[in-house]
Amino acid sequence: MGWRRRRRRGHRGRFPKPISIEKVPAAGKFTPTPQGNPEPIDIEPAELEALRLVDLEGLSQEEAGKRMGVSRGTVWRLTQSARKKTAQALTEGRPIRIAPQGSEPDRSSR
Repeated sequence: MGWRRRRRRGHRGRFPKPISIEKVPAAGKFTPTPQGNPEPIDIEPAELEALRLVDLEGLSQEEAGKRMGVSRGTVWRLTQSARKKTAQALTEGRPIRIAPQGSEPDRSSR
């Protein structure tokens, strides 16, 4: 009998590493006035946490990664994604929805 790799059905790569989030956001959605496109852009809690630590608290990506329990590269990716989504929402007048933890992100906003 040969060696077989266990894979997640329909997914590639390894299982995602859990990300530590210190502050759960007080609001779940921000809606602009006047509203342009009513379709919201979903931001994951991990993206928001990386944005908060790097841009609001002024931590380096390395420091933010240690606090979140992930690599500096993961913090960079999360921060870039959150910045892009925020800029898109502001320029298009779209609502920002903070996706519940563990939900599937909206791929149309990327």
